[in-house]
Amino acid sequence: MGLQTKIFGSVQAFVDAGGLKQAACIVLDIRLPGRSGLEFLEVLARSGAAQSVVLISGHVDVQMAVRAMKAGAVDVLTKPVREQDLLEAVNRAIGADQQRREEAKGDAALRARRQSLSDRERQVFALVAAGLLNKQIAQRVAITEATVKLHRSQVMKKMGAESLPDLVRMADRLAKTDGSEH
Repeated sequence: MGLQTKIFGSVQAFVDAGGLKQAACIVLDIRLPGRSGLEFLEVLARSGAAQSVVLISGHVDVQMAVRAMKAGAVDVLTKPVREQDLLEAVNRAIGADQQRREEAKGDAALRARRQSLSDRERQVFALVAAGLLNKQIAQRVAITEATVKLHRSQVMKKMGAESLPDLVRMADRLAKTDGSEH
């Protein structure tokens, strides 16, 4: 099918080999020696190390499947796994991983653009995104309205925003990705 694969005997072998940096899809057996595949998936979810995971097991119950899906599994398959079902699940997982990586690149670029702002521009950015008018911003930060307009213009340019709603969406995205206050 043209997919590159690597096989590891345990979760620790996978981690030691740097698999987390490379994986586009991890296919895990729920029952593995040492740490189980489900436990590993939950550790990944708690750590924020986003991975696309397909779990397989000879014995899947509803509770286990729910636990796996809550931890972010793309799919949970029961052994014996049909080749087509596994391939479809892996392809969905690879697609999800590609989308996540693209979003991460976009988020990094957005953070870099925000970093290019001066302290005052960041302050104006946050206040504009919070919905304040130029006059209100000027009063809040003790500068003239004309200066606010100048900073706002620079913010729009440096952030690459084409409109105010675009700038607000950027602020919201930044707040979601790094927990900042814009």
